[in-house]
Amino acid sequence: MTGAENLTYVYAVVPDTGRVRTAVEGVRGVSGAAVTLLGEDAPPEGEDAPPAGEEVPLEGEDPASPVVFVISRVASHEFDERTLKARFEDLEWLEDIARAHHEVVQVISRQDTVLPLRLATLYQDDERAREALAAQRQVFAERIALLRDRSEWGVKLYINAPVPPKDSGADGAGSTGSTGTLSPGKAYLQRRRAQHSVREDHYRNAQEAAQRIDALVARFRTYRVRHPAQHGALAGPEENVLNDAYLVPDDRIESFRAALAAVAADLDGVRVEVTGPWAPYSFAMPPQPEPAQGNAARDGPVR
Repeated sequence: MTGAENLTYVYAVVPDTGRVRTAVEGVRGVSGAAVTLLGEDAPPEGEDAPPAGEEVPLEGEDPASPVVFVISRVASHEFDERTLKARFEDLEWLEDIARAHHEVVQVISRQDTVLPLRLATLYQDDERAREALAAQRQVFAERIALLRDRSEWGVKLYINAPVPPKDSGADGAGSTGSTGTLSPGKAYLQRRRAQHSVREDHYRNAQEAAQRIDALVARFRTYRVRHPAQHGALAGPEENVLNDAYLVPDDRIESFRAALAAVAADLDGVRVEVTGPWAPYSFAMPPQPEPAQGNAARDGPVR
């Protein structure tokens, strides 16, 4: 394919280091395309990226340090705006793209700090991508400095599914407590009231657990992003009432996990789930550049 038939697919922003250059060697991304690095300056003709060598240092607080895009090139007829709009309705295709995107990010995150970008971040060509990189260089570098030596952890709070009341027969069989002398209708209402009372207790316990989590994580110098609670199949039989992401210093992860594991141990009907480490998708959030004329649609769904 000629260059005009390709779009530039961007996975992430990374510091320009020898570790990163080595990490992308031989990596394949979306549509099986080779992954490479793209800096602000065009490489010599015939080369996709600078040769591996000594690391280019990125000081944690230096926003002028060099950063590069992690990219591959994809066929425009498969990723133009019209095709993407249709394909985002194809869950099987979307899952394949999301998996390939995530694998590229994960490979690099094992070697250096990575600022992951949204699924299907696309530019018309490498030159447009370089312009975007140059325009946001300082924002990207500052964000990478924030993420350095930290990882993302998910913290979810669940309320146990209520036990449904059992219908009783005409003689009150199947009722709980001392409802045997009550009519079936009254016995049922009594069980419903008891169930409602237990549920209210669980909600109060969940509120207490959420307050404890807030107080606890403040000790760990974390940043937080609050995601919408999950519903349906994503939450399972329990009710998800808290779905947060935290950026935790790597040297405090074990104490962070241990403290959260015990935060609701004495509270009935609630459960705290801690997951990670994840690439810091929740903390990327660089401002999106204004679309340049001719750019493909760039904003896809976040994982």
